[in-house]
Amino acid sequence: MSGPAEFGSDALQSPDAGTGRPNMPATGPGPGVRDMSPACFGMVMATGILSLAAHNAGREVAAFALFWLAGAAYALLWVLSVLRALRHTRRFLGDMTDHLRGPGFFTTVAASGVLGSQFVILAQNPGLGFAMWAVTLLLWLLLTYTIFAAFTVKAQKPGLQKGINGGWLLAVVATQSVSVLSALLAARVDPAMRLDLNFLALSMWLCGGMLYIWIISLVFYRYTFFRLLPADLSPPYWINMGAMAISTLAGALLVQNSHDAPFLHALAPFLKGFTILYWATGTWWIPMLLVLGVWRYAYRRFPLRYDTLYWGMVFPLGMYSAATFQTAHVMGLDFLLSVAEVFFWAAGAAWTMTMLGFLGTALRRFRSPA
Repeated sequence: MSGPAEFGSDALQSPDAGTGRPNMPATGPGPGVRDMSPACFGMVMATGILSLAAHNAGREVAAFALFWLAGAAYALLWVLSVLRALRHTRRFLGDMTDHLRGPGFFTTVAASGVLGSQFVILAQNPGLGFAMWAVTLLLWLLLTYTIFAAFTVKAQKPGLQKGINGGWLLAVVATQSVSVLSALLAARVDPAMRLDLNFLALSMWLCGGMLYIWIISLVFYRYTFFRLLPADLSPPYWINMGAMAISTLAGALLVQNSHDAPFLHALAPFLKGFTILYWATGTWWIPMLLVLGVWRYAYRRFPLRYDTLYWGMVFPLGMYSAATFQTAHVMGLDFLLSVAEVFFWAAGAAWTMTMLGFLGTALRRFRSPA
């Protein structure tokens, strides 16, 4: 994105001025709880959305296996995060107010929302889904106004070139995760609560769209008017697309719920138009991101090694599949179902390679802890 030390990356060092390669390449999670990445919940996001995409594709065994894996990872990461906050409070708070690492904390919001969606869709348990909705909304409120208020009032701030990256769009993903889960619950809870949940879903959907416009304008400006090195393009740049994909999913769910809420029915043409707009914008990003990936790894020969941030590439692929499937289903665009299927397999391949990298890195560190 905009600097060699991307959000959540602990090992990435300053790039060499001539090649843009890091002196010490990122090798994944830090050596202990102290150095945990703020974006560590990206693993839960990626695993959870792939589970839902598998459900859409009719692969129920894979969907439930990934569901349980996401739940276990979510619980473990919360334990480790609490330990880090208690034992290394200064470092924890320092990360939260850092322009590059701070937005990584929004993965906790998105992961909670994705897991809540799994409870609703796969487990058919709106009660647990509602509990996760409360956690998601509370985390969104706390992190949104803590992180952005801290960025606003801190005395020392980086310039745009070193202070903005695609990880900032996790704020959009977090906002839309509240919208998605609210819309899913609205279709399954007591009718007395449907209007409230649908209104919250609509409000968060609109808020997320506005956030995307603000942030992507700065990110795109940074891309096109400042020098970009291979080290600057770490995997979270795929969130440029992923933020639009989850916005598409939220919009499609609102269209689906329009028969339950008069204000959504009145806005149906607007909802459908902007849902297609978000899908088209996300689709536009895919070839661009592939070209930049070829430039980074093939032309500039940037080393390909596991990093926690690679989960930030898996999630957008899975979300694009889920969003395309839902849009095709709600709007009768059956020709898009094959696109959703292709991206399900792409997300599955990316998830597998990233998980193998994670396990390989963990094994090497276990064998040589020094």
